[in-house]
Amino acid sequence: MFDPVQVEVMWNRLITNLEEQAKTLIRTSFSNILSDAGDLSAGLFDSRGNMIAQANTGTPGHINTMALGVRHFLEKFPRERLGQGDVLIGNNPYEISGHLLDVTIVTPVFYDANLIGYFASTCHVTDIGGRGYNPEAESIYEEGVHIPYMKYYYSGQLNESLQSIIETNVRAPFEVLGDLRAQVVAQEVAIRRLLEMLEEFSLTEIDTLGREIIHRSEKAMRKALTDIPDGVYGNELYTDGVAEPIKIKCSVSIQGDEFTVDFTGSSPASSKGVNVSLYYTLAYVTYAIKAAIAPDIPNNEGSFRPVHVDAPEGSVLNASHPMPTAARHIIGHFAPVCVLGALYYAIPDATIAEGATSIWSMQVYGEDLQGESFSYVTFSTGGMGARPTKDGLSATGFPSGVRGTPVEIIESNSPLVIYQKELRPDSGGSGRYRGGLGQIIRFGVRTYKPWHFPTMFDCMNYPPRGLAGGKPGAKAEVLLNDQTYLESKRLYTFDPEDTVTLKLPGGGGYGKPEKREPEMVNFDVVNGYISWDTAEADYDVVEEKYQRISH
Repeated sequence: MFDPVQVEVMWNRLITNLEEQAKTLIRTSFSNILSDAGDLSAGLFDSRGNMIAQANTGTPGHINTMALGVRHFLEKFPRERLGQGDVLIGNNPYEISGHLLDVTIVTPVFYDANLIGYFASTCHVTDIGGRGYNPEAESIYEEGVHIPYMKYYYSGQLNESLQSIIETNVRAPFEVLGDLRAQVVAQEVAIRRLLEMLEEFSLTEIDTLGREIIHRSEKAMRKALTDIPDGVYGNELYTDGVAEPIKIKCSVSIQGDEFTVDFTGSSPASSKGVNVSLYYTLAYVTYAIKAAIAPDIPNNEGSFRPVHVDAPEGSVLNASHPMPTAARHIIGHFAPVCVLGALYYAIPDATIAEGATSIWSMQVYGEDLQGESFSYVTFSTGGMGARPTKDGLSATGFPSGVRGTPVEIIESNSPLVIYQKELRPDSGGSGRYRGGLGQIIRFGVRTYKPWHFPTMFDCMNYPPRGLAGGKPGAKAEVLLNDQTYLESKRLYTFDPEDTVTLKLPGGGGYGKPEKREPEMVNFDVVNGYISWDTAEADYDVVEEKYQRISH
């Protein structure tokens, strides 16, 4: 057993270790998806596959699905089939992070020839072949290379056959293989640091420490749940969908220290690749609950145990093989937003209004000016919903947390040209606290040939809703050459001279607009966040009144 001081010291060492793993991964990566967007996860698992700790760097969709998915690796490769220098790999979309583009690598840790645990990471690769990163496919077989649970390294030796298969089937082999290697190297670094810690504290295994950490997290999470009034709370919302709108409906049951979410009543699965695996649904629901009621509790196996999530198999939130899932984030990010909307009726002071929700993934591929094939992915975000006591954050993702890539890096690492990137005025929903602003991005491609652009967006028909009397944020728009409106989910081919303009949605407002302080309205006008027309229509602040107040 460990005393509280020992646990705290070793816990901080583990987090530092995992942060070093994540930062090593970022610094040795070959793609901006990892180096700038941080679309990754890093975690430490005990000998039974329970996640003890995670790096602070990363996204919930990767961290929380990996936390559950590592057990599938261990079912395929029990400890007697593993040896020093082995490294496992897989990208099962239904059992890990939800689509083929996320590759998980698991490295067993040995101490004195005994297997004591695992380090793992899940990372979004630049390309995985097939139709590319878009919602067009109608089965998993069209979406790219499905890597079964297998060994990437045998006793320190690369699986050359698997490496050749991946290299031959992706559009950006340099970046993809480089990032996979970065995952392996980062976990080698993490293993060295963990062994150093074991030597320092005279330990021979991590299961005992892991049990203590997991127990404390579970106990704290259950205590936080008991502070929520018991009851059953419901909510539903609509997304643009593909051919027709998709409904997300949830029932949230809180009984003592148990939290159960049932998505019965949500739409059936789509024929296109926007379906969500149950693990991905659970990952983001768990994250949203922790963010609302227990943000300081460590995220690990213990904090997951009181939370139960279910959705009918074959529904849009519980995809099964061979349903397509490439663009699962578009719908998956609405699941936690729906749950937070239900929680508003139980804990109104701890929930936020709806935001832009889905990250806007931009994948562009074709040939550059030199005739070389390219495939480039970058992310952008709209506005977050307003909070009970503050405005929403502008151009900030929730629930994903993926970062945008600076314009300079995009233009230096790809043929893309960014002609405009700025906050979108009047896009945040009015309220006592204003929703965060979306942004406007206009871009083209330096090329002599047609280029391809899949739209994977939402909130073009259903804007983010406000709470407690707050108004909705602005709907999204996507235009070709600033004239033709594009559909939200479709694969387009454009001419070399074409440009695309993205107008990302803003977050919903919180509270009635008439309760907003005039000084806050004036500040928004002066800084260009809202127009005089909006100030007058929603807040009853006209220019003459503003001049008197400001002077």
